[in-house]
Amino acid sequence: MPVTDHMPTAGRLAAAIGLGVLGWFGSEMFRPLMPADTNFGWFNEVNVVLGAICGWRVTGTRLGFGYAEGFSAGLTGTGALVFWALFLQSLNEMLKRALENRYDGVIEGLTSMFELIVDYGSVMINGPLIGLLVTGGIVVGVISEWISRRWS
Repeated sequence: MPVTDHMPTAGRLAAAIGLGVLGWFGSEMFRPLMPADTNFGWFNEVNVVLGAICGWRVTGTRLGFGYAEGFSAGLTGTGALVFWALFLQSLNEMLKRALENRYDGVIEGLTSMFELIVDYGSVMINGPLIGLLVTGGIVVGVISEWISRRWS
């Protein structure tokens, strides 16, 4: 990677804002899919920050190569957002359970974390949520590409 790949650009900023917003709306659509007594805490805020990071680091680095690349960069950023959101939210839940002494060892806790990833991922298999994430990722990628070309 050339040194200039780390420079802030308008396209990166647009991708970060776009995926942050997508993280918020995706979190809001995910909430009703979980049991009513679920304590979400900082769920939305964590996913907004993850969206902004994925927009900046994943989508933003792939801009400036055409609209088809922007299209796929948006989807790649959304995929990274979903992966990291599942990973961090499952890690958080596993740590809560570990503090309640539910696990006998480290391996049992890690195994439980990956089971939680699968459980949360299966909850995410919801048509409107998938539609929002795919469409939002495409829109963020194309708009970020347009902004990258306009202000570069």
